[in-house]
Amino acid sequence: MIARAVTGAGIAVLRRALAVLLVASLAVVLWPAPQAVVAQQSAPSETQEAAGPDYAAWQITAERAEESIERGRASNVALEELRAEIVGWRESLLAAQSTNSSRIATLRTQIEALGPVPESGNESEEIAARRAELNGQLARLQAPVLAAEEAFTRANGIISEIDRIIRERQTDALLTLGPSPLNPVLWGRGLRELGATVTELVAEVSEAWANPSQREATTKDLPVILLLTAVGLVLIMRGRRWATRLGVRLYDRWNSGKDVWGFLVSLTQVALPLVGLFVLTEALFATGLIGLKGSEIVSALPIWGATLLGARWLAGRLFPARMSAPPLAVQPERRGEARSYTTLLAVLMVLQGVIGLLSEVGDFSDETVVVLSFPIIVMTALVLFRLGQFLTGQMTTHAEEGGDVGYRNRVVRVLSRGAMLVSVVAPVAAAIGFTAAANALIYPFVLMLALLSAVLLLQKLVSDIYALVTHSPDGQADALIPVLIGFLLTLAALPFLALIWGARVADLTEIWARFREGFSLGGTRISPTDFLAFVLIFTFGYALTRLVQGALRTSVLPKTKIDPGGQNAIVVGLGYVGIFVAALVAITSAGIDLSSIAIVAGALSVGIGFGLQTIVSNFVSGIILLIERPISEGDWIEVGGQQGYVRDISVRSTRIETFDRTDVIVPNADLVSGTVTNFTRGNTVGRVIVPVGVAYGSDTRRVEAILREIAEAHPMVLAQPAPAVLFQGFGADSMDFEIRAILRDVNWMMAVKSEMNHQIVKRFAEEGIEIPFAQRDVWIRNPEALREGGGAAKPETGSPSRPAAVAQTEQTITPPSDTIRDVEMDDAGDDPGGEGDR
Repeated sequence: MIARAVTGAGIAVLRRALAVLLVASLAVVLWPAPQAVVAQQSAPSETQEAAGPDYAAWQITAERAEESIERGRASNVALEELRAEIVGWRESLLAAQSTNSSRIATLRTQIEALGPVPESGNESEEIAARRAELNGQLARLQAPVLAAEEAFTRANGIISEIDRIIRERQTDALLTLGPSPLNPVLWGRGLRELGATVTELVAEVSEAWANPSQREATTKDLPVILLLTAVGLVLIMRGRRWATRLGVRLYDRWNSGKDVWGFLVSLTQVALPLVGLFVLTEALFATGLIGLKGSEIVSALPIWGATLLGARWLAGRLFPARMSAPPLAVQPERRGEARSYTTLLAVLMVLQGVIGLLSEVGDFSDETVVVLSFPIIVMTALVLFRLGQFLTGQMTTHAEEGGDVGYRNRVVRVLSRGAMLVSVVAPVAAAIGFTAAANALIYPFVLMLALLSAVLLLQKLVSDIYALVTHSPDGQADALIPVLIGFLLTLAALPFLALIWGARVADLTEIWARFREGFSLGGTRISPTDFLAFVLIFTFGYALTRLVQGALRTSVLPKTKIDPGGQNAIVVGLGYVGIFVAALVAITSAGIDLSSIAIVAGALSVGIGFGLQTIVSNFVSGIILLIERPISEGDWIEVGGQQGYVRDISVRSTRIETFDRTDVIVPNADLVSGTVTNFTRGNTVGRVIVPVGVAYGSDTRRVEAILREIAEAHPMVLAQPAPAVLFQGFGADSMDFEIRAILRDVNWMMAVKSEMNHQIVKRFAEEGIEIPFAQRDVWIRNPEALREGGGAAKPETGSPSRPAAVAQTEQTITPPSDTIRDVEMDDAGDDPGGEGDR
């Protein structure tokens, strides 16, 4: 049992290694395989699917499967084949659940049109007969649907039981305690069985050569064999070196896109030696000396070679010698060490594959497999532990040197610590006797590192291609498109990651089948196909709406007499209508029955209404703004103490650009329910008011005439109505005048006011009219308190209009704050010099 588990693990390791190296190819080959098996082994034929499933045949298959499950004696291979057959039936049963769906919906509508049955039972015979006829037709049409649903549920149950049995067997195999490889008694037996197998392989070749007819055939084909051998050896030994030299030469010559072209050229480092391996394999088979057991070994040579070449290629791309910006932050002088660790891991995995294949060919015992596998597990653990230490140290050094500790470096650090942990646990488990568990832990971890490395290289390739296409080689790694594609690559790697860690292909197909089933909502089943149809139709409708909007905005509406605000309202309104119609058509075309989920939607709408009432209010207010158009884009408005131009009216809010070039986002509800001042509604004509003050004693009539001349001379001021000059009154410091003029464009208000002020200063200076300014005299009561020593000072004689106790201080005095008793500040009045009496 343990030998089979370990042997299977070794072969699985090789197959998974090849899957990691050829991810793109396996993505195409792997997914159709289960479907082909299902289609080949499924019981229903095309004729049966057209007429509905054969439930008699399904009954026989289901009973056979349930009997196998109950006995529990079938092998995993037999269970997998039985499961594939049940999956085929399940697909046909799922399709049968949609039988007569359109007709059933029509009958239900007809029955609803007849209305409910009267409680009194007094229904006309004609309507009762029609109702009974329709109910009979509905029951007859629903019968195959109900049968398909019941059979579908039974198929799901059988598949779940088979999966459970296989998983339990896998778990038991991993947790089975076998012989310890540290027991010296087992070493001799293991070496003897290994030697016997090698002897058998050599004996097959010797026996074939001893056969005269075979020796004659080999001698006859010797030139071809030698030619194939020479070509294969040259490609294996020199192909990688040729590809490396070509890459170095081209790398130095390329001015842009060096990493992209270097990546493509580096693939030849794998392709040329791999072709040589295939040629050499054909040469070995052409000799005719390879026996049955030897053919299995020779057939595995390309897989082992691909593993080694792929590992060296991954190491060369992850830790390049010449690349300035490698995928991982490793010091240039230490990259060779990292490449060595990666290559050693590949060699050890190939050795594990060789041991696994030899154990299968030579039918090794459990003890022999355990003894031969343990040294490879230990060496793999040592190299993996050293690689984890190396990467951890490099990430730490990069962080200490001030490098960017991004998400990628944190992931590498976590994986490095995981590698060190696995390197300790796996050898200990193998030494105790859990060899199968050790194999299932350490080798999948190595394959996982290889897969993640391949994804990392593909992500970097996408960034490099994007930079090359956009001609922006710097700073493109964080662009949106490369990040999205990198995310999709990570998602695409998840199925391969699951396969590496022991998931069966059947597990992945089961997840896909569950996904295809969709979910039920209010009696309506929504499948991914329906959702995809909805997305495609809605996307098409949305794109068509935007296309029509663009045509109206740029071609049709500018040729009309509609103002810009009205044009914007038409375009935005058309967008709302188009999106609503696109959603409605998409829902209808996808076959989603809204009537069946009306109750659920109604219940949700109540809760959503309370939670989103503000958003809904703003949305409705936005529609009102577009219909009534109290404001439009480009209007100068004032709302909530903010003035500015309306730049955009969206669904929820309106954006206003203030005069200091800041954006103010105003909810639409505030514009509808609040007070809004629109300075440019309908037209741009507006009034400007320019206040002017002149000194007392000026000729008011002359001032009025000068101000009117200034206003009438300005080109922005309208002649009708004529500008007015008002004598507003007598201020504290001046006589106050105002110029009131109507402007052609009120948006130029501040410029007009500034220009008028310049003209006023110029004309007043020419006419000798003085513009007063506010002045202040400081009067200090009891100035003797400011004298040093606190002695009494003789007060100065005041003017006749001032009290004697108050003296005018002509000099600047800075007294202590605690000595100021009383300070009085009086206005200087209209006397420009400040010396006049009050």
